[in-house]
Amino acid sequence: MKHGMKQEGIVLVFALLMLVTLTVLGVSAVSSSLIQNKMAVSMESQSIAFDAAESALAGVVFESEDDAVLSSVALLDPLSEARVDDAIDLDNQELSCYEDNEWTNREVTSAGLPAGIRHTTQGTYKNNPTVRSWSRSAFVREQACRGSSNVIGGSNISCHVFMIRGCGQLQNSNFAVANTLNVSVFAPASGNQ
Repeated sequence: MKHGMKQEGIVLVFALLMLVTLTVLGVSAVSSSLIQNKMAVSMESQSIAFDAAESALAGVVFESEDDAVLSSVALLDPLSEARVDDAIDLDNQELSCYEDNEWTNREVTSAGLPAGIRHTTQGTYKNNPTVRSWSRSAFVREQACRGSSNVIGGSNISCHVFMIRGCGQLQNSNFAVANTLNVSVFAPASGNQ
């Protein structure tokens, strides 16, 4: 009988080891699943914020091409407004999403981009989740137009280069996602205005 009891003790120890092993595997599988879920939610949040930043860039382009804004003497499109301001010094200044006073600011809200207005009203781009979309525009420099014909590249026409930073941020997020677009506009040379 003692020999049978000894075997039952070994079986009990083996069963406990198997139970502990299965518990550890189960806990690690759940932990891995939770980490993957957090990563997926984070990627989705960044994607939504990037979409808002892209919309902010599109908003500046839309307003800069809006016939109602361009034909109004009372309204300045964002690039014309940025051209009136001092040029950005790229060696010493940054076109930051968080600098409100230095650059030309525009917002994209859930109302979209109606024609004929300056898009400066603050609001949310999207409400579920709450996302904000805005842009900063700065004049960079005036330069000879490259790749254009001699007629366009003559002495009385130059290219005005602008930098536009589109920004998107989810509510309660510690960071904004940004994207930058550089644009060039044919305009009268400074000495010929």
